[in-house]
Amino acid sequence: MATKPLKLADFEGDWTLTRRILQKDAPAARFEGTARWLPDGDGMAYHESGTLTLVGQPPMQGERRYRWHEDLTVWFEDGRFFHQVPGQGGATGHWCDPDLYRVQYRFGRWPDFETVWRVTGPRKNYAMISNFIRLDA
Repeated sequence: MATKPLKLADFEGDWTLTRRILQKDAPAARFEGTARWLPDGDGMAYHESGTLTLVGQPPMQGERRYRWHEDLTVWFEDGRFFHQVPGQGGATGHWCDPDLYRVQYRFGRWPDFETVWRVTGPRKNYAMISNFIRLDA
């Protein structure tokens, strides 16, 4: 865990992002790209983009966007609440009926960090491990 609680400003900047997606009963996938937190009004805009590689498929481009607020709450682009990041690292989650999204934020090697999502539901069963390495440290 981080030695002191992180603030939103601690995330600002550019990061290398690598992600492994481990699905039950399916080949693993990999995402490689960048993540960026930029000030935007009352918080920061988060944008990740890169290449998703699935076994047996041509690589494809992918991206995600969220809004982060000062209290480390994360919101979908359409304004719906997603989850709140624990400032010192740790567990949190999101229920999206009928699926449960649980995440661990691991800040022990700050300014680099890792998130581990475990998603379960009637048709979902995977882990998504993302590593963020600061580019502008």
